[in-house]
Amino acid sequence: MSHPVLLVIAHGSRDPRHAATVHALTERVRAQRPGLRVETGFLEFNAPSVPRVLERLAAEGADEIIALPLLLTRAFHAKTDIPSVLREARARLPRLHIRQADVLGPSPLLNATLGRRLREAGVRPGDLPRTGLVLASAGSTDPEAIAVIAQIARELRHTGWCAVRPAFASAALPRTEDAVRALRAEGVDRVAVAPYVIAPGRLPDRIAAGAEAAGADVLADVLGPAPELARLLLDRYDEARVPVGASLSA
Repeated sequence: MSHPVLLVIAHGSRDPRHAATVHALTERVRAQRPGLRVETGFLEFNAPSVPRVLERLAAEGADEIIALPLLLTRAFHAKTDIPSVLREARARLPRLHIRQADVLGPSPLLNATLGRRLREAGVRPGDLPRTGLVLASAGSTDPEAIAVIAQIARELRHTGWCAVRPAFASAALPRTEDAVRALRAEGVDRVAVAPYVIAPGRLPDRIAAGAEAAGADVLADVLGPAPELARLLLDRYDEARVPVGASLSA
């Protein structure tokens, strides 16, 4: 039996770096699991759109799709936008069996990716006891999404950082610059900002500008096409592919 196609659903952006990063990530997924068909569709701004990808797959004879939201939290796109797009596709393409996988976060693999980007930016294990961390996400109006970011910040506080503060680029407070300044006001010697976003774009640029404006000592890169993130995509694919309680054969 052939494996279901993995359709990675990204939001899309007018910023060309966004799509380039998404495609680099899906290439890494393919490299980690040769033989798995991996497609990419976008909700807006970029081509191909999710409906067009599904139409093409149906025309090529695919019958089972696992649609994986390239999202870190369960907010509007995961709860409303993507399910609506997939419902419409099922109605138009009844031969396609489409399952929606879970969002990526929270996950230890995301925390590992954050750690990778912070190390690449110059943070060493010995720096943590005197370094405060700002966990800067895109932001959301969804209370569940905001609560998840706050919980991740609390958990990271127990990994050696002297303090950890969540921050948001939109829709919620505090902003990155305010979180950096709050840590300074508490007497934190060194402040690092870690963008909890997958790809570059307008909101990550806002995070970077806030970090610079407040004088953060370290600004990590976005999560990007890290091997840990590619592994997480495959984990979510496998979870959606196999019913609860069933075993997964290689």
